[in-house]
Amino acid sequence: MNTEGTHDGQSTREGHVPRPAGPPPPLGTPPKPRHAPAVGTPFTDWLRTPRPTADPGIWRFGHVPRAGSEEDAATDRSLLSGVAISFLACVLLWSLITDNYIPYTDLPARLLTPSDWWEKYGGPPRTGAGVAALQTYMLLVTGVLVWWFSRLGSWGLAFERLVAARGPRARAAGAAVLALLTVVIIWTGTVPLLPLLGGHLPLAEMTEGQQRLVTYLVAAVALAPFLVFFTRLALKPAPGRRAQAAPAAAPGADPADWSEVRAAGLVGAAERLGGEAGGGRMNDVDFARIRRAWESVRADPTRLRAFDDAVRDKGAGACVHPSGDRDLPVRAARHDLLTRQVLLGTVEDGERNPYARRGTGLALDPGVLGTSLLAVGPSGTGKTARLVRPVVESLALQALAGQAAVVAVGAAGSRLGPDEAYDIIVRVGDPASVHDLDLYGGTADPDEAAGLLAEAFVGDVPGIDVRRAATTLAQLIGPFREAYGRFPAVPELRELLDGVPSALTALRQALEGTGRQAMLRELDARLRQQGAPGDPGPALADRAALLDRPAFSGFFDVGAVVGGSERRGRPFSLRALEHPVRVRVDLPERAHADASRMLARLLLAQFNAAAAARADRSLFAFLALDDASHTLTPETVRGVQRLRSANAGVLLTLRTLDDVPEPLRTPLLGAVGCRMAFSGVTTWDGQRFAEAWGTEWVETRDVTHRTVFADQPLTRAIHAFRKLVTGKAVTTDAVTVRQVERERWSASELAHAVPPGCAVLSLTSVRGERAAPLLLRLSGTG
Repeated sequence: MNTEGTHDGQSTREGHVPRPAGPPPPLGTPPKPRHAPAVGTPFTDWLRTPRPTADPGIWRFGHVPRAGSEEDAATDRSLLSGVAISFLACVLLWSLITDNYIPYTDLPARLLTPSDWWEKYGGPPRTGAGVAALQTYMLLVTGVLVWWFSRLGSWGLAFERLVAARGPRARAAGAAVLALLTVVIIWTGTVPLLPLLGGHLPLAEMTEGQQRLVTYLVAAVALAPFLVFFTRLALKPAPGRRAQAAPAAAPGADPADWSEVRAAGLVGAAERLGGEAGGGRMNDVDFARIRRAWESVRADPTRLRAFDDAVRDKGAGACVHPSGDRDLPVRAARHDLLTRQVLLGTVEDGERNPYARRGTGLALDPGVLGTSLLAVGPSGTGKTARLVRPVVESLALQALAGQAAVVAVGAAGSRLGPDEAYDIIVRVGDPASVHDLDLYGGTADPDEAAGLLAEAFVGDVPGIDVRRAATTLAQLIGPFREAYGRFPAVPELRELLDGVPSALTALRQALEGTGRQAMLRELDARLRQQGAPGDPGPALADRAALLDRPAFSGFFDVGAVVGGSERRGRPFSLRALEHPVRVRVDLPERAHADASRMLARLLLAQFNAAAAARADRSLFAFLALDDASHTLTPETVRGVQRLRSANAGVLLTLRTLDDVPEPLRTPLLGAVGCRMAFSGVTTWDGQRFAEAWGTEWVETRDVTHRTVFADQPLTRAIHAFRKLVTGKAVTTDAVTVRQVERERWSASELAHAVPPGCAVLSLTSVRGERAAPLLLRLSGTG
């Protein structure tokens, strides 16, 4: 099927589309998803699970909004005492009414029924109809009393907190005890339900067996509603587990039937896809990939015939990724490809989080990752295992579905997933690496290439103007490309920056042969500026020397043999972001720390330029920097802020904000839309996050204790006795309630109040929706 690159090969250079080394493996039944659908749930059930629209960051798979609102905090002791007092009051008032200690309580029943049913002057009922009316009235009074006192004493809340919170067995046992108590009350006639239903039947005219049968039938009818109520109470899921229960099917069209494909006239293709889904031969990646292909068909109807042929021929294996993969070899997180979400953890059920978000799953998707994410936390807090890898894994799955392109950059040995999960792996400094890194980003414009190199080489050097450094590089690589038809290799670039006479002479002679006077003037301008005060040439040469090491011999290939090296790797450039590629770049951070940081700056600058320059922005482009220390420059920070309009984003992790230059810390926090602080951050870093998250209005209560001074002798004696017994003076409490403005999270709270395995995360979507900072327990931390 012709998809114009959406599902085609992994391009590494503009105009170059490499193919897999060998033919793809034969299409077979893919492995079942390891996390979605859930274990034991058929694929179609997972597909039909409701995914309601929710706020940014909410795990939408089977999400059930939390009912009610936050109530005043009540301790277990106060709840228990409230239940006991309200129950005793209910029993006392009910007994007073039923024993006629309160006069005229049956007046409504007398007024609403004929007078000949009752004796005069408030006497008892005269007829059986009057007895039935009185019994019905007393049942209504009993029901109203129970309902009123149950609301007053919070019986339902007390049952959930004191009984049901201890587990399903405690809930079932509590419901059984209440059911038994209800049966005893009804069976003994304490509540006149059985006399009302069976007392007016002609039992005297029946045999003993018939009387027993009728009595049991009346009891069954009377007790059935109560037994059903208590059974549902015993089986009711806990509030935090409702999302895990088997959800009902979503209303509307069944996604497993492919009704849109059927409506377009492709009945055979729809039947084939429905059979694949129902037969277990389709997984979540297949569904997302084919749905993505169908969206491209709707945008371009000329692809309809090709789509139909591909689906009829290959079924769930149609429109497969060029690698031939239909799933990742292993998944470390839970994913939902229908909403393109990855589950990071659970929002803590505590006062620090909004009531509606407590206990809900927190997930990330391109809608929030498009605003970029900055994560700060010391080593060992789980930035790589619990944040970077799940996010990269999610986007790798979306790349297999033709929805995204992802580049993961980290130190060699970082646990960013197995090699089989990537299409391209660039191991800088490793002679066995199949792929190479294009130092010039795949561009043919010398000025653009010079600007990217200047950001990488001297963007972090104080006192050097990056624009002047870019001009210096352009004055050398522009003439070189004009003379030789390519950009200079690293040793050649170093010689030109060092001003080696032989290299400059050879370049001049080659330019004179082309007759390009403009490039000769560029070279002459560079020669005049060489050695002048403020010349960035020496600094650029020193940075180029970091890459001109024996370990990097043969890397950064530009098509020339320099220094006897004949290594040829397939160069990768970030121009491939127009294709659904999965790329991992391993940097030699241990042996060449400075060179690794410089290459990370180069990749970030190239990503900003390539993402914005894409002609087709339908794919979500993402760059994950596992360690962004000393990689940020003023221009790259501005570029990160512009990514959200280019359907792209970055993930930056830092051990501390001190790894970012002081002038860039505030702009960096303002450029990203998602900010994450792990446990263990310092108070200095916490202060930056507190300023970024701002303040909110909260209600505070100030309690003032005032000693009571009595004037009467008897009152004084009572107060003296109370002080003697309790050891405290008699006081009164004065409560002052006011609204104050406080920080959402203070620097001290971020540094000391975030438990291990947790983080504080705020989100912003590309549409401007915001989620306040949430205390999150990351998955896999218990």
